Amino acid sequence: MIARDAALGMGMPIDRRDFLDGVALGTAALAIGGAAPAVPPGYYPPLLTGLRGSHPGSFEAAHALRDGNSLPPATPTGETYDLIIVGGGISGLAAAWFHRAANPGARILILDNHDDFGGHAKRNEFQLGGKLHLMNGGTMMIDSPRPYSPVAAGLLKTLGIDPVALTKASMHPEIYESLKTGMFFDKANFGADALVSGVPGEDAAPADWRAFLARTPLSDAVRADVLRIETGTTDYLPGLDDAAKKDRLSRISYRDFLRDIAAINSETLPYYQRRTHGEWATGIDAVSALDAWGFGLPGFAGMKLVAKPHPRMSFTPRGYIEGGSDTFHFPDGNASIARLLVRGLVPGAIPGRDAHDIVTARCDYSRLDRPANAVRIRLSSIVTRVRPVGGSAVEVTYVSGGKAVTVRAAAAVLACWNAMIPYLVPELPDAQKAALHELVKAPLVYTTVALRNWRAFHKLGVWRVACPVSFHATMMLNWPVDIGGYAAERDPDKPILLFMARTPCAPGLPEHDQNRAGRAELLATPFAEFEREIRAQLAAVLGPAGFDPARDITGITVNRWPHGYAPEYNFLWLPDVPVEQRPHMVGRARFGRIAIANSDAGDGAYTDVAIDQAWRAVNELRDIQVS
Repeated sequence: MIARDAALGMGMPIDRRDFLDGVALGTAALAIGGAAPAVPPGYYPPLLTGLRGSHPGSFEAAHALRDGNSLPPATPTGETYDLIIVGGGISGLAAAWFHRAANPGARILILDNHDDFGGHAKRNEFQLGGKLHLMNGGTMMIDSPRPYSPVAAGLLKTLGIDPVALTKASMHPEIYESLKTGMFFDKANFGADALVSGVPGEDAAPADWRAFLARTPLSDAVRADVLRIETGTTDYLPGLDDAAKKDRLSRISYRDFLRDIAAINSETLPYYQRRTHGEWATGIDAVSALDAWGFGLPGFAGMKLVAKPHPRMSFTPRGYIEGGSDTFHFPDGNASIARLLVRGLVPGAIPGRDAHDIVTARCDYSRLDRPANAVRIRLSSIVTRVRPVGGSAVEVTYVSGGKAVTVRAAAAVLACWNAMIPYLVPELPDAQKAALHELVKAPLVYTTVALRNWRAFHKLGVWRVACPVSFHATMMLNWPVDIGGYAAERDPDKPILLFMARTPCAPGLPEHDQNRAGRAELLATPFAEFEREIRAQLAAVLGPAGFDPARDITGITVNRWPHGYAPEYNFLWLPDVPVEQRPHMVGRARFGRIAIANSDAGDGAYTDVAIDQAWRAVNELRDIQVS
């Protein structure tokens, strides 16, 4: 193991700082009595590497509360606000925006458990070769199965975000025009390490698939199965009409459809097992065959299904209604949306004026929580109690720097993970608490790897690689985006960032049990193990082109999200009940002066859902005439 680690470069002095320093910065001296916590010189979380996302220091007090362990006694700060928002993600920031728009004089405090704002919309920032390189550490892009609502679209417009115009002006796919998507087959599972470039597209001809499959280490039986599923026109449910077919498909998993109805070889299942990871964070065994068809997965071409919604679909035909939303990828993902919101809420915190210069603007974190601010953003503050006070106020307790303090407001919006709310507000009705506990988020890992160059990708002719059974299921070179003063890398001999994705789960279990198992795995996996797997996987995939992980990896950031994607209603595992009886609807009911937001409350892991839920929560509080 020692010799293997040395060959992989485990001892190399790359940019992978242990996060203890970050915790020390994030929990710097907590002041009492309304003064802002001290922010050390140079405090800038986007530059931190190692374990990010749900990082050490951001959840321990919450876990102690969950487990019934004692917490430090709280001291009142004497601070009072019109509104306290728990959660500084896009939903929490949008709630502050909407409340201020309706109440220009309101004073708002936003509390977030992380050392940076944005929630899942986080930013990884690197300086490589004297040039700024950015990657999304969480939410990847503006993209939704539905057109944005007037509220969500209106907020983007107010922020100066025009996805269509930005895409036209900023995206440069020609940078990778000569490169293709590849698929990596590892020796342990497929008999040989092989990277095969040129994975056929969705509508590729049978001849293209035969040519691709001939270059893979797959057996003849598996090749025949894949060719049949990808290009065949067999009706696997003959004699049934459209409605009956859809009903049957809604009651079996995509795995069972492939195995039991399409009758593929069991050896073929690993080829398809992770096809649903990117959308639902579970494998094909936990997603219905009807949703798989709706998302555009193969095997249904001969069944002549009508492309319209079905009552037992959690996803719409082909995945999108009316073409879905407009899309755009900022270089740091939707962190740019969070930063634009902060720019408007806290004047002077982020310089600039539009959606172009926000990408390269540097946030001054010392300005976020100043007493003079109308909106204060307080980081590294883990809320442990939200208590109604006499029907006229709300008291919020949070822990920061090992100390617990209380603040008060006329009302509160809980834009945090909804399943945590029963612990924060034990006074909630039992039925509401039970519904909130059912909102299990899906875990995922977004890894950013800084590379000395990307010559190996160029030699292999790929920019993106699917890895059906490897530790990370996919990897891709950084998005080709030029915007404002930011420019994508065009020279294969220059440094670049690589994106890798992993979705831990436990195949064979019900969806939420898979999520829980994946979450436990993430929290138990140390950074060194992530690093070892990253180095070994890149060595296997890129080694034939001269890639040396000990030499060519210059930085690693592992963005782990044990509570990642918001849950979506899955009819394969959950009862077919009216919408108003589903957990997200029951769980989000206003409780006195406490309203509930976040995408969890909207049954969808999308930025527009987070914004819409913020709007709903703020408007619910108007009923009690919050100032």
